[in-house]
Amino acid sequence: MNENKMEPILEARGLGISFGGLRAVQDFNLRLCPGELAGLIGPNGAGKTTVFNLLTGVYVPTEGSVLLDGQVLNGKKTHQFVAAGIARTFQNIRLFKQMSVIDNVKAAFSKDIRYRMGAALFRTPGYWRAEAELERKALDLLDIFRLGEFADALAGSLPYGAQRKLEIARALATDMKILLLDEPAAGMNPTETAELVECIGIVRKRFGIAILLIEHDMSLVMKLCERITVLDYGQTIAEGGPEEIANNPRVITAYLGESEGEEGERLA
Repeated sequence: MNENKMEPILEARGLGISFGGLRAVQDFNLRLCPGELAGLIGPNGAGKTTVFNLLTGVYVPTEGSVLLDGQVLNGKKTHQFVAAGIARTFQNIRLFKQMSVIDNVKAAFSKDIRYRMGAALFRTPGYWRAEAELERKALDLLDIFRLGEFADALAGSLPYGAQRKLEIARALATDMKILLLDEPAAGMNPTETAELVECIGIVRKRFGIAILLIEHDMSLVMKLCERITVLDYGQTIAEGGPEEIANNPRVITAYLGESEGEEGERLA
């Protein structure tokens, strides 16, 4: 089916926010369809992370709406966005670094806990069965990211690239419909970036979720994303496929401020 005829799973309509009179984002529109992998790019300070914060309930928009499956989410708390099916990662890795790798993932399975407080206190058979099931599901996720062998290690002891993958695995444990990745390749070396690209492909194929990606690595964006939205000063200046964006004069001027030929070559 043509994606334009599909109902969007996530939609932003005229989204905007002001901070003390400064309009950080204005009239932002987005339609993210099931299974789609889209990118959000722009120069530093363009408003990309602010958009993510609006789409995940960190900020309440001063104008416009965020809809998931047609339901308006404006005014809901961050945990309600997660419960509805929107998960995200952050520019700065946010793991429980003094907890084990597997416990980081298990902590995100809160919706799957099937025992009461009393069962946990007295370690009933039902508690142990439920814990065994959570551990199995957590290990299955870790294996997707080739992290199973590190299950009992402290999260903070993992290499940087592995911590990024663990953060994505933990997001998947929330049973989301949409995954928002905020600069997942930041700080990675080329090998780690290649592994990340492979993992994102596996996640998309296996789970069929929609993914929205902020990333400064243009080669990664052009390789992964089917559609790209470009922000500058909080406004959308272009939207289209990778090739169209790579050759868009306005993007070329705004993104790095280089000449059309130089930037066209770099983005392509």
